[in-house]
Amino acid sequence: MNPGILADAIGITHALFVLLVVGGQALILAGWGLRWRWTRNYPFRVAHLAAIGYVVVQQWLGEQCPLTAWESELRRRAGAEGYQAGFIADWLDRLLYYSAPTWAFTAVYTLFAAAVVATFILYRPERKPPPAPGPPVDDGAAH
Repeated sequence: MNPGILADAIGITHALFVLLVVGGQALILAGWGLRWRWTRNYPFRVAHLAAIGYVVVQQWLGEQCPLTAWESELRRRAGAEGYQAGFIADWLDRLLYYSAPTWAFTAVYTLFAAAVVATFILYRPERKPPPAPGPPVDDGAAH
């Protein structure tokens, strides 16, 4: 398969991952204020926490995101230039003309992860959904 197409698919996957992390936190906070029950969904909240946790651990270890490395290598194979600083840093530079040292991104990711953990603790997810509303069930007992 064409390495450029594969790189684009990985880039889309990477963007969706970022959307899960950043957009997920925004929706969870909105759901807290607006009382959206779905934002307490346990699998969603655990996946969200795990996603930012993975990012932060990678940053602390000084490792490049595997999606960034894979996409960058495929772009090089397709004859394009790969990322110089990493997925987030590259796009921030392109979109916002902003450049920062790696430690700054590590700090931002860590602070964001702390906010996710605080939200997880203060606005706890629910393991079981509440029973669906409906008509009362006749249990056969005499009244």
